[in-house]
Amino acid sequence: MSLSQKSCVPCKGGVPPVEGKLLDEYMKQVPGWKLENNKIMRKFIFKNFKEAFDFANEVGRLSEREEHHPDICVQNYKEVNVTLWTHKINGLFDNDFILAAKIDEIKKPQPTFSDSLK
Repeated sequence: MSLSQKSCVPCKGGVPPVEGKLLDEYMKQVPGWKLENNKIMRKFIFKNFKEAFDFANEVGRLSEREEHHPDICVQNYKEVNVTLWTHKINGLFDNDFILAAKIDEIKKPQPTFSDSLK
């Protein structure tokens, strides 16, 4: 089952953060996200402010449904930065990767000109 088909389950705390082989496996399933300081983050760039803000709102609605809430920052009028980690364990939990995969489904990467020639 892919990460985007799973649902977030509340983290009660007291569990170790995702690391090692599982972390590597999860990172492969969310290409475009980068790992930094026990968090995963991704920048999404849009054509204009409206598209960026609509996306940020959709991420917010998804986060409410999944009961897992990222940091969302709209900046430079067309960029949305999303940062995920689980506060209760001060690190990464399965939910962070599940939500990242679902966010990627909201904003599928647009093919570049060279991609369209393949």
